[in-house]
Amino acid sequence: MQLYQIRKYTSADYTTWNDFVSQAKNATFLFHRDFMDYHQDRFEDYSLIVEDEKGWVAVLPANKVGVELHSHQGLTYGGLVLQPNFKIEKTLLVVKSILQTLYVSGFKTLIIKELPPIYCSFFSDELKYVLFLVEANLVRRDTLAVIDLKQPLLLSKDRKEGVKRGVKNQLIVQEETDFSSFWNSILIPNLKEKHDVKPVHSLTEITLLKERFPKQIRQFNVYKNDQLLGGTTIFESQKVAHSQYISASDSKNELGTLDFLHHHLLTTIFKEKQYFDFGISNEAQGKKLNAGLSYWKESFGAHCVTQDFYEVNVAHFTKLEGVLV
Repeated sequence: MQLYQIRKYTSADYTTWNDFVSQAKNATFLFHRDFMDYHQDRFEDYSLIVEDEKGWVAVLPANKVGVELHSHQGLTYGGLVLQPNFKIEKTLLVVKSILQTLYVSGFKTLIIKELPPIYCSFFSDELKYVLFLVEANLVRRDTLAVIDLKQPLLLSKDRKEGVKRGVKNQLIVQEETDFSSFWNSILIPNLKEKHDVKPVHSLTEITLLKERFPKQIRQFNVYKNDQLLGGTTIFESQKVAHSQYISASDSKNELGTLDFLHHHLLTTIFKEKQYFDFGISNEAQGKKLNAGLSYWKESFGAHCVTQDFYEVNVAHFTKLEGVLV
């Protein structure tokens, strides 16, 4: 008999889910149901709840694709969300229960997209250890460019020159609540021209999310004489300010637009945060690195933090038998 009961999330669990996530040691506002459900039409939600006789002990934000269960594909990161004092022994038994339940339910594979350690309130590598035990395959590794804001800010000569150009050109950074000018004039055209893609979030979606999370989703634009030059969309969590989108007009190098903007964010707006996350510079499922973009981020003093993606054969729950001694 399993020590833990595994069941699928339903709308009746909305409040309890959000309360659990708000107190977890490895979660951000992206795991709130108001964020997860904004694009529910795109994914077949199959999030899991783990319970013992006393109540909830873990949740797994997830969606189903055929016989595969994915760490929710609509989120930047995922994994097993745990109570603050949950022990590694119990985590092992929780994962065993999840895999066994998935196996009995006809699933073949579990895809885990881990939460980078900078987003955790406490050290939380229990799941990574258990994935080793079940012989999970590492199928992707991305590189985040992260600045430790508790250390002195070390800008390269190029970035310092860019900031000086911004000052010389009398650029101004303003926080906005309306995303439309940045989305329509800068972001959408740039992504179309350079990569032939659209933003992950439509203007309607990012506006909705801003309404739901006004303190966590913030837009900063750069202007010269009231002309919009560029901007960045920030997802702010407890410890981290993350640039979800960064884009500017073709004059960005000449005027120092993005250098000036990010220097302002790092030294003024988010100086009390622990980390600033520029995000990844990877393409092709982690197999390619955009060298120019990576260099620009690192020249602010950012260093590499990796995010791993694992594929688990759910039948491997048997490999967790006899591990505890």
